[in-house]
Amino acid sequence: MSRQLKLLTGTANRPLAEEVAGYLGVPVADMLVTKFSDGEVRVKINESIRGADVYVFQSLSHPANQHIMELLLIVDALRRSSAGRITAVIPYFAYARQDRQDKPRTPISARVVADIISVVGTERVVTVDLHSPQIQGFFSIPVDHLSAMPVLYDYLRKNVILEDPVVVSPDAGGVERARQLANKLGCGIAIIYKRRPEPNRAKVLDVVGNIEGKDAIIIDDLIDTAGTMVSASEMLISRGARKVIACATHGVLSGPAIERLTNSPIEQVILTNTIPLEDKTFSKLKVVSIAPLIAEAIKRIHVEESVSSLFA
Repeated sequence: MSRQLKLLTGTANRPLAEEVAGYLGVPVADMLVTKFSDGEVRVKINESIRGADVYVFQSLSHPANQHIMELLLIVDALRRSSAGRITAVIPYFAYARQDRQDKPRTPISARVVADIISVVGTERVVTVDLHSPQIQGFFSIPVDHLSAMPVLYDYLRKNVILEDPVVVSPDAGGVERARQLANKLGCGIAIIYKRRPEPNRAKVLDVVGNIEGKDAIIIDDLIDTAGTMVSASEMLISRGARKVIACATHGVLSGPAIERLTNSPIEQVILTNTIPLEDKTFSKLKVVSIAPLIAEAIKRIHVEESVSSLFA
């Protein structure tokens, strides 16, 4: 007999979890996630999940530490309640930018988060556009690393009029991502060379590639304070780009990000809903849903079908 499919969600992703549940035709399971008066997280599952194939939604967005603790306690509650298989669906993985020791005597924080998620009882992870793909190797359990590229491409193809486009990577590390989108659009790529003197500050230096008279599409995995994205857009316009559109999977949008993007030359900012954006709206923002992609991945995992075709 096949296992029953159950969806649960922490406090970070209820709208996305409910949208995915609608695609799959199952309800979000009844669970209480609150805090005691001293701030400790309290979790209580209010229905039987014995033997079920359980998927727990939780983006590790702000406040990241609280959302990490919620996820750990939910997984522990499921394990102690005899769930059949526990999969953590983590659309946005926190601490991913701390994936190596860039200076002496610093932690590899992404590895720490991966370790605690693995050892608490999680049996599988589904995530979207990790900052560094090698973070998959930090886990001791299977990881299905999905790409939001098809979702962003479909939006561009159906809703944005592009004349002689060029896809721009804001740094050398994003060249492969830019190449994938450029292949879909049938256009060339450009690369921005920069150095970052300290976290959340970027100094743009130069652009490699032909962008004069073209519609530039900057593609990145996330937008945090938007310093990189705005500096890149200003350089592209100064070098002759006709217009600039920004695309990213994760809309962290911390600090001055919204003000910077609003006042920048960027015409549209296209983000997915891996992080809830209901309280971060502004005139240039367009949000596309990642729910159909995640729902299809869950459906295939549940029936033991290949997920590899969803990875790109």
